[in-house]
Amino acid sequence: MKISVLFKITTCILTGCMWCGVVQAQASKSKKKWILAWKDEFNYNGLPDSSRWSYQTGRSGWGNNELQHYTNADTGNANVKDGILYITARNTGEGENKYTSARLVTQYKGDWKYGKLEVRARLPKGRGLWPAIWMLPTENKYGGWPASGEIDVMEHVGYMKDSIFGSLHSKSYNHVIGTQKTKGVFISNPYDQFHIYTVEWTPDAITFLLDNKVYYHVANEHKTYAEWPFDKKFFLLLNIAVGGNWGGKEGIDESVFPSAMEVDYVRMYKLAR
Repeated sequence: MKISVLFKITTCILTGCMWCGVVQAQASKSKKKWILAWKDEFNYNGLPDSSRWSYQTGRSGWGNNELQHYTNADTGNANVKDGILYITARNTGEGENKYTSARLVTQYKGDWKYGKLEVRARLPKGRGLWPAIWMLPTENKYGGWPASGEIDVMEHVGYMKDSIFGSLHSKSYNHVIGTQKTKGVFISNPYDQFHIYTVEWTPDAITFLLDNKVYYHVANEHKTYAEWPFDKKFFLLLNIAVGGNWGGKEGIDESVFPSAMEVDYVRMYKLAR
């Protein structure tokens, strides 16, 4: 998601995967049996559960010229209330760090090799916002990004109100050499309604679903790690970026702050044996 994704819009056009109208997604016909392995239902109040979540902090641009400063354990940016996790982007008006947000991670607290990740969420509304649900390798066994892989479960940019994107990154499949794996799909009312964002990850494929309907399927070609580094443990990230090469391409609407991504639950399943 956030490592280097200026390519997203042109990527979809160049590869022919940009949707034209409503994508005719098909319901998943998976016969797999999944068993719940990890979850957070957010049935508590206050900061996110520290046994499940940590924070990545600071303002470094995050490889994409993003403008937000990620805070550490600040309820103004990450707070659980009445069964919902709120990740909130704010404009404090204070110098270089005027935009604040949160980037929650499960690294070393929730790390998985294969499974089904399901997140039910409502997205923040506003030009210049860039919410994401994504995964990175717990350890960079194959080298730095993109060699060790990245799974973008859901990305959304505020100036594209009715679309989300699912993507994979690897050494062989990335925007630098024009071989990226990404697809956009139409989404209805992402700001007013909760939707379910899912990936099913097995040794043979990674499949992206929106509201339990498949819209993108990437098969493992069984070549080398350069094509498929997705045989190691990955962890989950939840965040809202502000601005950046992709998210800020059409500027930032200063009137939208504060704006939150609301997460109803996060569930990770493993395949039954």
